[in-house]
Amino acid sequence: QVQLVESGGGLVQPGGSLRLSCVASRVTFNIYAMGWYRQAPGKERELVANMINDGGSTNYADSVKGRFSISRAINMNTVYLQMNSLKPEDTAVYYCNIISQFRIPYWGQGTQVTVSS
Repeated sequence: QVQLVESGGGLVQPGGSLRLSCVASRVTFNIYAMGWYRQAPGKERELVANMINDGGSTNYADSVKGRFSISRAINMNTVYLQMNSLKPEDTAVYYCNIISQFRIPYWGQGTQVTVSS
């Protein structure tokens, strides 16, 4: 069974930075895309950023463009989210996501990011 383990969340002051990591293991299929979603209290889960393996294109939510950057390790099963200039509205649980070649999504357990002074 696929496992996605996130790390790197925590409490940070506005304007600060965090780097989230996600390691995918027990992957027995080709990965179509890897990325990050987030869910704030009372809100729906939303895409933050993802990378499409075929061609390497990336997508970002408008709210994080220019501040967040997604990248992938050479081993292809680790994905990072560098978050700079964090704002209180970035506070949420961040979930790692991979999509298989069959377009089946898999989710991590989530990591809390809190931006507060």
